Amino acid sequence: MELGLSGKRAAVAASSGGLGFGVAAALAAEGASVVVNGRDANRAEAAAAGIGAHFVVGDVGTVDGALAFVAGATEALGGVDVLITNAGGPPVGGFTDFDDDIDQYRRALELNCLSVIAMCNAAVPEMRARGWGRVVAITSIAVRQPIPNLVLSNTARAGATGFLKTLAREVAPDGVTVNSLQPGLHDTDRLRTLHGGDTSGAAAAIPVGFVGDPADFGAFATFLCSDRARFLTGTAIPVDGGAYGGLL
Repeated sequence: MELGLSGKRAAVAASSGGLGFGVAAALAAEGASVVVNGRDANRAEAAAAGIGAHFVVGDVGTVDGALAFVAGATEALGGVDVLITNAGGPPVGGFTDFDDDIDQYRRALELNCLSVIAMCNAAVPEMRARGWGRVVAITSIAVRQPIPNLVLSNTARAGATGFLKTLAREVAPDGVTVNSLQPGLHDTDRLRTLHGGDTSGAAAAIPVGFVGDPADFGAFATFLCSDRARFLTGTAIPVDGGAYGGLL
């Protein structure tokens, strides 16, 4: 299937590994010019070299870092047609773990909500001016079904989702689509670390019987960036192997 991404310019945040890299690799395979991003210069450079991409070093989990990433990607590519927002998660804990530390919420909101807004503020106006653009945000299934002991992430990512839905409706007439993906459990370094290198226990809780592959996640995200998906905007789609049990 021709996706119409050859020659498009894609900035993929937090993409030196994990799901971000899966998306960057899939976009590059479709002929897009891609900028990879990470905090570690050696890792970002190696990831970019492996898929023939550019790289921009920086922490997109802060507003300043998010803005600098889009500026760096724009300089490297001459513009940004596709923006993939992404970042790591805040500390684990429930309400009582942070009930006397409101700054933890502020940091979480910057990491998983304000950084998304900043990247969109930097990239979307030029997309609208050109009459074509794609924004895909990697959030979490926690937006749809809050995960116990992740109060900071649940709160911040829900805020980002509200922003993205609002943005999608405003920019749709200008040829810009805005969607988010809510990943469940995928075979990433973080998941393997959490499970001591054995993800079989995690897989047992997923209806399809296996954890997700970042490459498959990347292929799905890439479709959302394509011309074929031009009628799809304002969605928040679980990519979790059927783990979410709700009707809506």
